[in-house]
Amino acid sequence: MSNSADSIRIVIYGQEYNIKGSLNSEYLEELARYVDGKMHSIATRSGNVDSLRVAVLAALNIADEYHQMKSRYEATTRQVEEKVVEYSEVLDRLLKPAV
Repeated sequence: MSNSADSIRIVIYGQEYNIKGSLNSEYLEELARYVDGKMHSIATRSGNVDSLRVAVLAALNIADEYHQMKSRYEATTRQVEEKVVEYSEVLDRLLKPAV
């Protein structure tokens, strides 16, 4: 995949796209490989060759992955926040001068 100063050429599911933007070209290529892989995997499993249907199924699959990761992240964040409060309360009790 080649890239010029302002755009990068990527290929997803046999289609070429020239992408312009501020994202790092290696990162864009990584994203394109990921989407391409998802589309090929879905096409192989479903036997579907209609690129629009494969793209929609890949998008749903990627959205599901995103939402599952987001839910895990939010749950972990809540757990960390609860522990911070708990540890802060313990520290406050330990550091509070005895009266």
